[in-house]
Amino acid sequence: MKHGKSYNKATELYDRTRSYAIGEAIEFLAQMPKAKFDETVEMAIRLGVDPRHADQMVRGTVVLPNGTGKTVRVLVITRGPKEQEAVDAGADMVGADEYLPKIKDGWTDVDVIIATPDMMGELGRLGRILGPRGLMPNPKVGTVTMDIGKAVKEAKAGRIEYRVDKAGIINVPVGKRSFAAADLVENVVTLYKELIRVKPAAVKGTYVRSMFVSGTMTPSVRVDSTSCA
Repeated sequence: MKHGKSYNKATELYDRTRSYAIGEAIEFLAQMPKAKFDETVEMAIRLGVDPRHADQMVRGTVVLPNGTGKTVRVLVITRGPKEQEAVDAGADMVGADEYLPKIKDGWTDVDVIIATPDMMGELGRLGRILGPRGLMPNPKVGTVTMDIGKAVKEAKAGRIEYRVDKAGIINVPVGKRSFAAADLVENVVTLYKELIRVKPAAVKGTYVRSMFVSGTMTPSVRVDSTSCA
């Protein structure tokens, strides 16, 4: 695959065969040529798990202390007193009778959907629309809950969902290139410690096999995972 001049110039800043402490890796990223937009900074973490086995699935959410830099549009599907709780917490859209028909017709112009448990019977029928877009509420990641206020605030504050793919890799955003280096480092360390916390008991051998950080338009820098401990 051919890359542009900016990409090739960026690869000359560091040794691609080496692993760097997270602070160094972020500094290299800061020195790379920037795109005309504020690129997302992403982590790719390969875990020593076999996601085909249920007891080795790694999935959950974590609130990044410095957010993701993205404005998150939150829809809360509920009825009754929880509607006001959602509004007070800062939800962008709240309701059921207005939004369920829209979703049924294909509308998905939202980043996160949170629902109270009593709404899942109706939302479940919309799985073919919401599932492929990663929008179906799920109690495992805190988007099906009676604590609507907390869920909305966390989503707005920078809660991200992580989930290992078939290859055992987790890809998640950890901020923007405009962030201060210290803020990006803090976000990455928070994510790393969360993954260590949820390490499946069934996993044997090396758990975190490799970590890479990159911008949307930059090459990736290998991170020494021990620097995040």
